[in-house]
Amino acid sequence: MAEAHQAVAFQFTVTPEGIDLQLSHQALTEIYLSGVRSWKKRIIRLKNSVITGVYPASPSSWLFVVIAILATMYTRSDPSMGLIAKIQEHLPGDCHFLLFTQCQAVVSAVLFSTMLWLLLIFTMRLCLKQLLSYHRWMFEQHAKMSTTTKVWALVRIFSGRKPLLYSYQGSLPNLPVPAVKDTVKRYLESVRPLMDDTEYERMTKLASEFESSLGNRLQWYLKLKALWAANYVSDWWEEYVYLRGRSPIMVNSNYYGMDFLYVTPTPIQAARAGNSIHAFFLYRRKLNREEIKPSRIPGTVIPLCAAQCERIFNTTRTPGEETDTVQHWQDSDYIVVYHRGRYFRLKVYQAGRLLSPREIEFQIQRILDDSSSPSKGEAKLGALTAGDRIPWAKARAKYFSSGVNKRSLDCIEKAAFFVTLDDDEQGMMGDDPAASLDRYAKSLLHGKCYDRWFDKSFSVVYYKNGKNGINAEHSFADAPVIAHLWEYALATDSFQLGYNTEGHCKGEVDSSLPQPQKLNWEIPPECEEQISQSLAVAQALADDVDFHVFSFRDFGKGKVKKCRASPDAFIQMVLQLAYYRVSGRTFCLTYEASMTRLFREGRTETVRSCSNESSAFVRALEGGETADVCRRLFRAASEKHQQLYRLAMTGAGIDRHLFCLYVVSKYLGVESSFLKEVLSEPWRLSTSQTPVQQVELFDLVNHPEYMSCGGGFGPVADDGYGVSYYIVGENIINFHISCKHSCPDTDAHKFGDQIRKALNDLIQLLSPNPKEPSKPEESRPEAKKDK
Repeated sequence: MAEAHQAVAFQFTVTPEGIDLQLSHQALTEIYLSGVRSWKKRIIRLKNSVITGVYPASPSSWLFVVIAILATMYTRSDPSMGLIAKIQEHLPGDCHFLLFTQCQAVVSAVLFSTMLWLLLIFTMRLCLKQLLSYHRWMFEQHAKMSTTTKVWALVRIFSGRKPLLYSYQGSLPNLPVPAVKDTVKRYLESVRPLMDDTEYERMTKLASEFESSLGNRLQWYLKLKALWAANYVSDWWEEYVYLRGRSPIMVNSNYYGMDFLYVTPTPIQAARAGNSIHAFFLYRRKLNREEIKPSRIPGTVIPLCAAQCERIFNTTRTPGEETDTVQHWQDSDYIVVYHRGRYFRLKVYQAGRLLSPREIEFQIQRILDDSSSPSKGEAKLGALTAGDRIPWAKARAKYFSSGVNKRSLDCIEKAAFFVTLDDDEQGMMGDDPAASLDRYAKSLLHGKCYDRWFDKSFSVVYYKNGKNGINAEHSFADAPVIAHLWEYALATDSFQLGYNTEGHCKGEVDSSLPQPQKLNWEIPPECEEQISQSLAVAQALADDVDFHVFSFRDFGKGKVKKCRASPDAFIQMVLQLAYYRVSGRTFCLTYEASMTRLFREGRTETVRSCSNESSAFVRALEGGETADVCRRLFRAASEKHQQLYRLAMTGAGIDRHLFCLYVVSKYLGVESSFLKEVLSEPWRLSTSQTPVQQVELFDLVNHPEYMSCGGGFGPVADDGYGVSYYIVGENIINFHISCKHSCPDTDAHKFGDQIRKALNDLIQLLSPNPKEPSKPEESRPEAKKDK
């Protein structure tokens, strides 16, 4: 109980002479500084609330309006058209004794100016909201821009200057509810290439019956919710898709991100952790102060919703028997570190200041050097978060609701984030770099199934050789939000903080830093049995995952764009062709994640990439049609895909609308054969692109080796594939492919081979020039891979 005594600010002893009070000066100082830090954060939040509340105007503009009104008054004109005089008449009677008539006029003018200023702000925000609600510009070609779109370009005028992270939140439009007939029509079009005539006729009949009867009733309730809520999808999506899932979130929900592919900034594990952890807290400081620039659609001033950023830190998913919940705390000044079966509480603030990277390295090294043994049942405790949710919820309520176990669990859940110090070495290394990348991906996705805390918003893993990676929980935010954080951490670690010549973090160490605090546990045998059962479930799931990661370097988006093709549409056509070949000439329902963050509290929508046009192109290419025919069909398929993507981004997608109609039907207790069948269709090909959001942080032209390999996720269907692709610069595309060993029809490596072949086949089809020779081996970053 030594750590408990360290936390006591005062002690007292009853003696014959009275009460002997002993104060701990250090503890009281820490309490005082913690309070000061908390109040500073409150003041910053209040200031930012004011700035955000008046955006796109600024607080200083109030003074400008007041001075302008007063100046016009002194020129014997009345800009208020009599309103100032009316306000002056209604001032309290006592003012006649306290103020001269001229002073009353000034007060009246200030009140009128304030009202005018607020009216101008309201008008500007309304105009900005209307401008941000206009999306036709996405469907027009640059050379054929309509007059309406040209006028809409005034959005730049109303978008303000130097916005804070949440400045646009109040001006973002609400997600519109599509018409039932439009959604049904798009759905039937999307499944046509997947069904024969008889099956399609049956589905058309089901859809027609739904549209003419139950659909309109459900739609009425959905429109009512859309009027009341900021977003009619997001809360139900978070609850029913993520939080109510009772299967393991490891592999099935969580996802990962990788370190730099070809370089390791330092081989010292503690040093890498020191810089990286410091960078995460620098990002959190910017986040709390709202100093992070709002994300925008690339190449435009159109902002994206930032609501998901609020719960990146100090957040955990708490298990429940029926549904989980997401808990978020305003602040946390420590992290929890796992190493060799022990959990440590590591404070990253001392005397009100953030520890330097060198000091964090020093503290991490203390944990690495700690030779204490895990408590009974502690070593594999994290397996509870990797197994099924109901057993974890019951164990949490029974064994972690009081005493030392509750205190230690609270410590983990309230931490800023979770850190694992892994004794393994990972990365692209050794005689078989391809296989090592696959092992690296599996390690980040599930580890040993007990050495991660999968419920935390994100966990960072630091390997023995200096490599790192991130594993993120999915319910609170989508991958682009975590990717933004990860890009900042990687760039700050390597390019801003850096290391000395020995590979250690820069700076000095305060030798008075307290030791990291080891958490204590009292795990009964019954709980140990549950830990073992959860570990068995998680281990079986992890062992079943087949993963293949590769970096395609023959060409990238630069060459694709020279062929006048959209890089994303090009890759989606590649995936359709590769799946057709690997599956034995069949197509499948394909999921591509698109974002709806053009709207308030928007998250994702589905782009159904397998279309009539894409299947016609694939059949033509595989059927031996001429190159001209194949090119024409490719253009049609690519344009169709881009159209579907734009519709999804602008709230006219298919799947979120049908999902919400299904939820309403469940609330009303009515059954719909159409909705039930739609929602049960398996996504055998689930795809997602991870975009590079902060290009300015990296120099991919001169230093292409300083690039992340991206990230990935587990397969959505037991007999399908999960594919994540990461377009880096102009010449690199990274792929992360997952499936299950238990399915005899899937093989991640075979699918990867077909993707490589399809990439080369399509670029050769579209390229007007003969295939360019490959780069010399010595010029490629692979030659510099870690040994």
